[in-house]
Amino acid sequence: MRAAVRAAGLAHTARTRLEAARTEIAERGDRGDGPIPTVIILLVTIAGALTIAGALAALYAKYGGKLTGP
Repeated sequence: MRAAVRAAGLAHTARTRLEAARTEIAERGDRGDGPIPTVIILLVTIAGALTIAGALAALYAKYGGKLTGP
């Protein structure tokens, strides 16, 4: 019996939170996060990381022998 009461309480809580979320979404509207700007930001981040990694690899290739010492 306790489990049934607890399950009913959890279901009510879930419904209440879902309704609150729907109300908030209706009030605020679309956040404006489009998939295209997200992909562009992701690609620029990856390109920047690859550029830094490439520069570090080039520096290591150029000065690698000098860094190890005599």
